[in-house]
Amino acid sequence: MQLFRVERDVLDELKLEEVTQRKSYADIHSSLSEQLKNSLRCNVPYLKQSIVSRLPVLYWLPKYSVWDYGMPDLISGISVGIMHLPQGMAYALLASLPPVFGLYSSLYPALVYFFFGTSRHVSIGTFTVLSIMVGSVTERLAPDVDFQKANGTNITAEVDVTARDSYRVQVAAATTVLGGLIQVLLGVVKFGFVGTYLSEPLVRAYTTAAAAHAVVAQLKYVLGVSPTRFSGPLSLVYTLKDVCSLLPNTHLPTLLVSAVTIVLLIAAKELNSFLSSKLPVPIPVELITIVAGTLISSYAHLNTNYTISVVGEIPSGLSSPSVPDVSLFGEVIRDAFALAIVGYAITISLGKTFALKHGYKVDSNQELVALGLSNTVGGFFQCFSVCSSMSRSLIQDTTGGKTQMAGVASSLIVLVTILKLGTLFQELPKAVLSAIVFVNLKGMFKQYYDIVTLWRSSKIDLVVWLVTWVSTLLLNLDLGLAASVTFALFTVIFRTQPAYSVLGNIPGTELYVDIETHREARGIPGVTIFRSSATVYFANADLYLEALKEKSGLNISKMIIYKRRQEAKQKRRERRAERRAKRQAKREVIYTSIDGTRENGTVWEYLKGGDPDCTSLGWMSELQDGDTTTLGSSSEDTLSHDLERVSLGSLGKWTWDIHSIILDLSTANFIDTVAIKTMKNIFQDFSEIDVDIYMAGCQASVVEQLEHGDFFSEKITKRRLFASVHDAVLHCLNHHLHHHLLPLLAVVTPTAGSEPASGNPDQC
Repeated sequence: MQLFRVERDVLDELKLEEVTQRKSYADIHSSLSEQLKNSLRCNVPYLKQSIVSRLPVLYWLPKYSVWDYGMPDLISGISVGIMHLPQGMAYALLASLPPVFGLYSSLYPALVYFFFGTSRHVSIGTFTVLSIMVGSVTERLAPDVDFQKANGTNITAEVDVTARDSYRVQVAAATTVLGGLIQVLLGVVKFGFVGTYLSEPLVRAYTTAAAAHAVVAQLKYVLGVSPTRFSGPLSLVYTLKDVCSLLPNTHLPTLLVSAVTIVLLIAAKELNSFLSSKLPVPIPVELITIVAGTLISSYAHLNTNYTISVVGEIPSGLSSPSVPDVSLFGEVIRDAFALAIVGYAITISLGKTFALKHGYKVDSNQELVALGLSNTVGGFFQCFSVCSSMSRSLIQDTTGGKTQMAGVASSLIVLVTILKLGTLFQELPKAVLSAIVFVNLKGMFKQYYDIVTLWRSSKIDLVVWLVTWVSTLLLNLDLGLAASVTFALFTVIFRTQPAYSVLGNIPGTELYVDIETHREARGIPGVTIFRSSATVYFANADLYLEALKEKSGLNISKMIIYKRRQEAKQKRRERRAERRAKRQAKREVIYTSIDGTRENGTVWEYLKGGDPDCTSLGWMSELQDGDTTTLGSSSEDTLSHDLERVSLGSLGKWTWDIHSIILDLSTANFIDTVAIKTMKNIFQDFSEIDVDIYMAGCQASVVEQLEHGDFFSEKITKRRLFASVHDAVLHCLNHHLHHHLLPLLAVVTPTAGSEPASGNPDQC
């Protein structure tokens, strides 16, 4: 291994700017007028690139190879389309909407995503969590009690299902359109990073709790009971309590259909998993289930003979678009925002997973726009909120899907079903759809194993998981998400609170590490190197200042008082000395020296670089009047022995153990106005006790922010900033040697006949 030795000058910020030729702000950022000219200038390549970035289909579709991708996309699309049918109808029940609207939600959004999406493998459509969230909105704003039929002056218990469902569709459409507009707006303003604030433990705990909501919501279809609808905090508890009270009224034929369907589905899915390596495509067990359930229900007349609830009328054909009820926006805006964030977080996480696997890039901001347009356009066709589905996306990937064309193929399957086959499923028992929901939640229930995994790996992430799960269960899906994100942000603040350390040098290198955690680290005499593990900003600026005082061992307030007292005493001594000097017939003190007293011995030990017996603060004891004597005198000069003897303090050198402090800011990626004021106070306070402050390792952006914050002045210049800690250390030692030690040595030089001090620190 070849070794390198680099020799260079010590670089402060001014020298560094000269060497690197750092550009000014004006060089990097064009003026507003130039930006307007560039935006108005007809730039065809830029315009083309902008259009392609907003409409990704124009980039990949002209390059599409039917020979290479056509058949895999077709097979994958058919497989996913078959899954869309049962899931769309089942998840529509979760949203408290007629099943046909689940088919609509599997058609229109997928077609819109084909044009605007950047992920090649995600399947856009209905999803469990979003369906539950939509259901909580529709049942809150359109409860059954508001649609009970009136018979003269009496109100019967019978519900006008047609009017109720019609209004619920309007509520779902308004919520979906508003959520989509929020997603588009966030994508346009480049707010795609918002999904990163939903950590994986938070999302997994949220979906796990949402699965519990889904189970409780489907119990009425599984048991054949009609519990009271509750909303708001603790609604899950109240609903579960009401369902338990209705257990004696369970409809046994409905329960039997549900139990048999669940058992058969679980067995078929396990068989599917066992034979997955031998099958080219998975067996469509869900589609087989709804076909079989429909046939049995039709021929056995389950609805007529056993009063088992069925799907009912499914209109054939496509509905015409309609403008959602804008007056509902104010009531659903909170739910719409929650839907927008959760849907995007799920979609982008799946998209990035598949992109990493297959080696392409997913644009997070464009994904927001694509998902937002899918929801917005879908809302005009009475769709409810959609996002990518884990199960369907895995099928699309494992069956060989290559591009977004697979989504078009799956949409065609749904379209044919809506136009021609929808009426065939009118006799399908709702209990079968509920059983499909139950079985599909198995993956979410497996996420409870996260508790064991997080217990071993990260206790804080485990707390985030548990708080998210509990708050989502108890506070409902919207408030639970808000509480979870708030708590997660608090944990981020807690975990990003910096740790403070004093650095020492590794002998023979320019490396500096924490003295407390490294045995070989050696402190620099007279120099404290202070580092914060995080950037300094308003939330920790006060902590930074207190930690600096603690780590340096300097009580600034007490030391300033001490110094001012000594300066006042010194001024009084100087005035007395001046009066005495006038009385001494023009005689003048020209030498002063050190005897063998303890205080002066301490001075000499300090100059030699030793470790004198000083106080914990390390300041030098004041030398009282008359404590010093001259070591020698010239025969030509007649000096009176009762003249005022001058100590080191009379030279104005109030000395502590520390003469320089270096603030290592290499971890700071920004600095705000509060931190700038704190830094100014640090420079000002420590200058009061003659301790020099330097900064090292500042990034160019931090230096720029210091400039804009008027940090630099005549007293604080860029000469106080250094490229590295090592540069700052070398400057501190050199500066202290030439400006402090050498002048002192010149004053305390021994008398004639003794060996004079040469100014070499090695001779001290």
